[in-house]
Amino acid sequence: MPKRFVVTASEFTDVPRFPAGFELAEALTAAARHLHGTGTPDHTLSTAVELAVRLLPGAEHADISEIQRGSRPRTLARTDEAVRFADEPRYGGSRGPHPDWENLWTTSVVRIEDSEADGGGNALSDLGLRSALSLRLRADRRRLTVLTAYARKPRAFDEDATRIGRLFTAHVSLALDSATVREQLTEAMRTRDLIGQATGILMERLGIDAAGAFDSLVKASQRENVKLRDLARRIVDANTGAGGRGVVER
Repeated sequence: MPKRFVVTASEFTDVPRFPAGFELAEALTAAARHLHGTGTPDHTLSTAVELAVRLLPGAEHADISEIQRGSRPRTLARTDEAVRFADEPRYGGSRGPHPDWENLWTTSVVRIEDSEADGGGNALSDLGLRSALSLRLRADRRRLTVLTAYARKPRAFDEDATRIGRLFTAHVSLALDSATVREQLTEAMRTRDLIGQATGILMERLGIDAAGAFDSLVKASQRENVKLRDLARRIVDANTGAGGRGVVER
């Protein structure tokens, strides 16, 4: 499971709880500012669940889960332990935390009015959660990512909550895409610098030019079935000693 970021309510003093009317536009703007100010996708997700509880009328808890077809759901972020059932095989199973969750492959919103309406005996009712509002964040042929808000009373989420939820998840999706791109670019820069250092070391060690050093690095990566980045790190780490000799041949 990704590293959990601790987000305190004091960070969101500019986001009123359950905003309405003109206040909603200002609250969504403030929420977007918080979301886009996060440094990593994990931090974006943790911020999103905390903001969801402030913004969505009726929400008491929230989580973001991911499921791949044929696999058990995996929790990416949650507000508290009350909604940790997506991590528990006895609850989530392969279909998600509630029986209609899988419908989100084809629709953007699923709302549970009362988990005990049919006698209970499901993940929500077992945990004392009567209502749920699930909103799709991402979906493709294999993977589904969902933000769900929960409440302990039945029929907690009305049309207003659903409308606000759809607006909010649009901001979350944009911020998550942005954070993912930033993380990928940062990793690409780090990888480029690492490979550059390893290439320089090989140029000096083997007495060859940059093209030859990079070619040697690629061949060694293929020969040892090791990612180029990982092999470059080994060479750089071993540069101060003799441990790196023999890793790459001319």
